[in-house]
Amino acid sequence: MKKTRYSTLGWNTFLISFVSGTLLLLGYLITKADFLIISGFYFVLIAAVVNLLILFYELLEFLTNIPDKKSSGRSVLLLLINIPVTMLYMYIVFSLDP
Repeated sequence: MKKTRYSTLGWNTFLISFVSGTLLLLGYLITKADFLIISGFYFVLIAAVVNLLILFYELLEFLTNIPDKKSSGRSVLLLLINIPVTMLYMYIVFSLDP
């Protein structure tokens, strides 16, 4: 069985964004601390910009780098997973907050 390859930059960006967002959500759900909502809002803004920049870079790599197309293409799809996850987390926070 062949191992699925991702570009290092795409994988690390996805992992850092996903884990950080999940920790912020879990921290808020456990403590209900208001500063975590504010921190989470700024995190979403910063992560969106960073993820978009990395996404565009990976997309350009996918379109121009012939030998390593598959790993860049998979990294683009991996980074796109963060969008529905972020929307789900925001829905959870806004549905719990009175």
